[in-house]
Amino acid sequence: MSTLPHIKKYNDIPTLFVHDEPFIALAGEIHNSSASNLEYMEKNVWPNLKTLNMNSVIVPVYWELIEPEENQFDFTIVEGLINQARENNMHLIFLWFGLWKNSESMYVPQWMKKDTRTYFRACKPTGEAINTISPLCEAAIEKDANAFYHLMKFIKSIDSEENTVIVMQVENEIGLLGTDRDYSINANEAFSQEVPPCVAEEFQVSGTWKEAFGYDASEYFMAYYFSSAVERITNVGQKAYPLPCYANAWLEQFPWRAGTYPSGGPIMKVHKMWKLMAPSLFCLAPDIYVPYVADVLDQYSQNGNPLFIPEVRKDAVSATYALYAVGGCNAICFAPFGIEELLMNPEAIEKPPLEIMMALNIDPTAFEIEGSAAYLAQSYSIIENIKPIYFKYRGTSHLQSFVKRNEHDFGKLLHFDNYDILVSYTPKAPNKPTSGGMIFELSENEFVVIGTMMKIQFFSKPGKNTHVDLLRFEEGKFIKGEWKAGRVLNGDEKMMFQLKDMPSTYRIQVYEY
Repeated sequence: MSTLPHIKKYNDIPTLFVHDEPFIALAGEIHNSSASNLEYMEKNVWPNLKTLNMNSVIVPVYWELIEPEENQFDFTIVEGLINQARENNMHLIFLWFGLWKNSESMYVPQWMKKDTRTYFRACKPTGEAINTISPLCEAAIEKDANAFYHLMKFIKSIDSEENTVIVMQVENEIGLLGTDRDYSINANEAFSQEVPPCVAEEFQVSGTWKEAFGYDASEYFMAYYFSSAVERITNVGQKAYPLPCYANAWLEQFPWRAGTYPSGGPIMKVHKMWKLMAPSLFCLAPDIYVPYVADVLDQYSQNGNPLFIPEVRKDAVSATYALYAVGGCNAICFAPFGIEELLMNPEAIEKPPLEIMMALNIDPTAFEIEGSAAYLAQSYSIIENIKPIYFKYRGTSHLQSFVKRNEHDFGKLLHFDNYDILVSYTPKAPNKPTSGGMIFELSENEFVVIGTMMKIQFFSKPGKNTHVDLLRFEEGKFIKGEWKAGRVLNGDEKMMFQLKDMPSTYRIQVYEY
């Protein structure tokens, strides 16, 4: 019997283990409502995932559908999703659409939606209630925790041996939109009190929330209550079935004012508060639709936070970011959103209205899919098949990863033991991946180069009066960690060692003269 899916350090790096083997979730998240009907999934989702080389799918579970009547649970859809995943040889990462989804309480059961006295809403400064149940509502949190407990108990009852479900997301893009904090009667009273002792000690502050946190008091106040609620829900669920759990974030972004993005959500600004109050979560995860993807990957893989990407843009550049996320940031999961659309006709896909994307500061090109399927499938295939050497060299100087960050980023000089390698990036092109990849140093003169849209040059170390040339230049691929060589390119090809748009792999021996 294998242990449950879990996070543990492997060569000092937090790693997801499934069936006692290190695992990288090469995934995609489906659209919000796709999983509400099993027939729809069978017809419109699973067939569209077959050629993408995925091993996991991120799928919502809706509170309103599993507890339509108070304390009466129906897990028909959950069981069906697990069975469908097994039939398609996929693992599942479930999204718990409970009290909060994209800051609103849109997936709570009808009996809760209609009882606004018991399950009170957060309010704007004017006293206007918004469509978000307050995280200070103890009754709502108790009900959410109870539902999550029963969900986890059910998953355990049918999946504790097969481990189809490997990770759980608790809520979705939590926080308040349209207001910096909750101004309900309960919240106003709590905001005027002194900060809790654990917060005072951790942040070395005192006094009321305003006195302790000044301009950012509202956001820290909401982060405290949202993270505390998520911890209660997660902790109860893990008592039934201790799968790894995380929370995801709608990023802090322009115009940088709490409430224009969900105030109190698990963004890096309040990461310390979330880690303090929600220790049952193994990480805080970014949803990335901004152009500066690489910067977000770097940011969310620091300070002991394992990188888990449940949502990322699905245009062609995603294929390169997958390589960098894994090679440069030790990502546990990489998942473009709306993954079932990648094999569809682009003209048949309904995109969010431009005015909505602009209002939410979403880069419209994030939803372009031309070419994305083939590029992403190739990146996923490469990552899956290099896992043996990846886990061997990960975290050492013998694996270095890189990616083009902006139009003024022309390349990177990498320093290995005996040689320097200059990576020169290709200019940005429409519907193509960006420049990036990873290089493994297998020995002092042997390298594996993986990537897209770049030129590679080898140099002797400074001060040496020698030239470097390619001794053997092979194209090929790894299959389950074993190198399978293709052509030997020791002719004119080695004069211009250039990787084009399709992610590719080369093995190179060099020498000095």
